[in-house]
Amino acid sequence: MQKKISSALISVFYKDGLEPVVKELHKLGVTIYSTGGTQKFIEDTGIPCVPVESLTTYPSILGGRVKTLHPVVFGGILGRRDVPQDVAEMKEYKIPEIDLVIVDLYPFEETLAQAKSSSFTGNAEEAEKMITEKIDIGGPSMIRAAAKNCKDLLVVAAKDDYAALVNLLLAQNGETSFEQRRAFAAKAFEIVMHYDIAISNYFNPSGAVLHYGGKEQILRYGENPHQQGIFYGNLDTVFDKLHGKELSYNNLVDVDAAVQLISEFPSFGNGAGSDAVFAIIKHTNVCGIAARGSIKEAWDAALAGDPESAFGGVLVCNGIVDKPTAEAISEIFFEVLIASGYNAEALSVLQGKKSRILLTLKEKPTATHQSKTILNGVLMQENDKGNYTEWKETGGRETTAGEKADLDFANIVCKHLKSNAIALVKNKQLLGKGCGQTSRIDALRQAVEKAGQFKFNLNGAVLASDAFFPFDDCVKLGHEAGITAFIQPGGSIRDKDSIAYCVQNKLAMVITGLRHFRH
Repeated sequence: MQKKISSALISVFYKDGLEPVVKELHKLGVTIYSTGGTQKFIEDTGIPCVPVESLTTYPSILGGRVKTLHPVVFGGILGRRDVPQDVAEMKEYKIPEIDLVIVDLYPFEETLAQAKSSSFTGNAEEAEKMITEKIDIGGPSMIRAAAKNCKDLLVVAAKDDYAALVNLLLAQNGETSFEQRRAFAAKAFEIVMHYDIAISNYFNPSGAVLHYGGKEQILRYGENPHQQGIFYGNLDTVFDKLHGKELSYNNLVDVDAAVQLISEFPSFGNGAGSDAVFAIIKHTNVCGIAARGSIKEAWDAALAGDPESAFGGVLVCNGIVDKPTAEAISEIFFEVLIASGYNAEALSVLQGKKSRILLTLKEKPTATHQSKTILNGVLMQENDKGNYTEWKETGGRETTAGEKADLDFANIVCKHLKSNAIALVKNKQLLGKGCGQTSRIDALRQAVEKAGQFKFNLNGAVLASDAFFPFDDCVKLGHEAGITAFIQPGGSIRDKDSIAYCVQNKLAMVITGLRHFRH
């Protein structure tokens, strides 16, 4: 049903882009109601408007906290024009019909970012006050009310839509269709939802309540071309995108896996003992990873682990990419590269391919929980934090210093493989892995076969398992392949079988007490 706009309520924080709107409304003879700074802005353009106080008979009070929260305002928005009782009550209480609501929200997220920035010099109490004062009350209420009553009125809740509103007013002489009003209402609810989520996340930084804020990004498609994909979130807080095409659904899934993995390691160069780590991710699994003394050496070793699977992968490292590394990486096809940074020469090399996606990791994600939709609901769990809770030597001998470093590294790698998972590591290089298998022994067979495919010598290598060994078959097969040390969480009623084999054959075994299933 077409509705003619005869009156409008305008109360906005951002005034840029508003002038063409109010001028067109004035040309159409629309009565404009407004408040405070918006009223002054409109009047300064030479256009008359009616102060809201003249309707409510109350001035703006409590430092501006209460301006529009009044039955006359909300009655004018929520009154149903086709319900005789509503119409009679509006007439009795002298409540004017409002046909257009233009309201935006206080800049909560911008203020929060300012308070967190290094440029903010105030104390915590001042920061809290500054942030909470930007929690809008009247704005969301008016937007929700107008969106709810979209059958009778139009709501515009973002300055980005001012131009569309002007075009609509010009094209339809101030009339709107129900379909148009409903589309604007849908966007309004999304804006309020995002705003409330941002506030909830501020008051609940632990992530105990599952919320995702950020923009809605329509992806080319989902996991497969026949599936629609959408991302809700704020990638800008995590990455700077320097080059390449838009990230796809599958890119984002692999990028998340890559960031989770690299977050286990300190940034390269941050102190004595820190290693350069390079990893290659394919379908969320690590197919190559190594730690070395330089980014280039780490890349070479990671690629050598499985050069076939690296094709089309997502690459990630914990340091600055230099020109030699960039030239080496450019010899293969990859989808995404994530690094702490790039020097100018490296960037010039890497930008040689138009579609290549280059990301700088600004900060590691701070979410403390993970979620997954299943059936008609959502599963939520805490992140899998840590590598081990104990280091219990249970084998036939103590681990050597080299084995201990490799076991520590292998256990992290195994944690980021799909279960059932096995990782074979030597000199902090992944030599073979088995993942997503229905039995642990199959995962080990796959790992040994993968190592053999690329001619790796497993003598002196170590083995990590994401869960306990239910039988001693894995340690037997590992021993036959050359493995000298094992790491596993323990907890099987038959732990003693694997331990006994290690004792008998002078093999090292570490029990961690921490299982790392990843489904």
